[in-house]
Amino acid sequence: MKTYIGIDLGGTNVRVAKVSSDGKILAQEKGPSYGTEGPEKVMKNIKELIRKIPNYQEVAGIGIGVPGPCDTINGKMVMSTNLYGFTGYPLAKEITEEFNIPTFIDNDANVAGLAEALVGAGKGLPVVYYVTISTGIGGALIANGQVVSGQNGFAGEIANLIVDHNGEKLNHLNPGAVENEASGTAIVRKAKAKIKDIEIEHAGNVFDLAQQGNKEAKEIVDKVIYDLALMFSMIAHVSDPWMFILGGGMMKSKDKFLPQVIEKYKELVHVPMRNTQFVEAKLDEPGVIGAAMLPVSKGE
Repeated sequence: MKTYIGIDLGGTNVRVAKVSSDGKILAQEKGPSYGTEGPEKVMKNIKELIRKIPNYQEVAGIGIGVPGPCDTINGKMVMSTNLYGFTGYPLAKEITEEFNIPTFIDNDANVAGLAEALVGAGKGLPVVYYVTISTGIGGALIANGQVVSGQNGFAGEIANLIVDHNGEKLNHLNPGAVENEASGTAIVRKAKAKIKDIEIEHAGNVFDLAQQGNKEAKEIVDKVIYDLALMFSMIAHVSDPWMFILGGGMMKSKDKFLPQVIEKYKELVHVPMRNTQFVEAKLDEPGVIGAAMLPVSKGE
């Protein structure tokens, strides 16, 4: 069985793992990424970690998941907010030349989705859509075993979809963008503005309050349910996936919102589309496994 190296490169930490083609982690190394100290130190560190992996020379390919959109054709990051100096840096080319092993990069949400599509909850399905709902909202479209990244690396990114035309402009996203209306961060922001006499630490507190009958919390949750259903319906009308695979911190409260989201989704799509599956993400380590699946998806 072929093996691959997956690298989960974040702004703070990096993990390097040897992974089998069926998604089993065989060996791994991890440490700080030195993301604020520039490409030279980051790349030297990655190379050292790869060399610590037993029989690293025998792997069929290397994949790297990075925190930002990528030019996957040329193996470069388009934006590198969390990795200083990496915008336009030939990351994949440098690793390919160093080890004489084909290397590929993609956004961290895309590789997590790829892992779920190839060896996780969506294994065997032609088209799946991975959605993570946490502090933000991210997505990845995987069709026929490959991530659809698009010309500028933004394909699948759903945070900017407008779900509320009366929404306020908060940051770089559109007014009423779903990330600013229905993410965990958005729920906490809205709850703190509306609910003055109860401490709100995370979105789970708001879901609990809504179930207990708190009027303000229920209003917030009802709108979140509609906004998420609208988001899923927009995605579905473009990609018509066999399955939505859901990850992220808000899934801890899934029983308090997801069934209602699915029912509302069914009201918003064409009748034949109501059979779309909604499934929780299955893998414990989708980042590093998904990075290793990048060369698999490219036929290596």
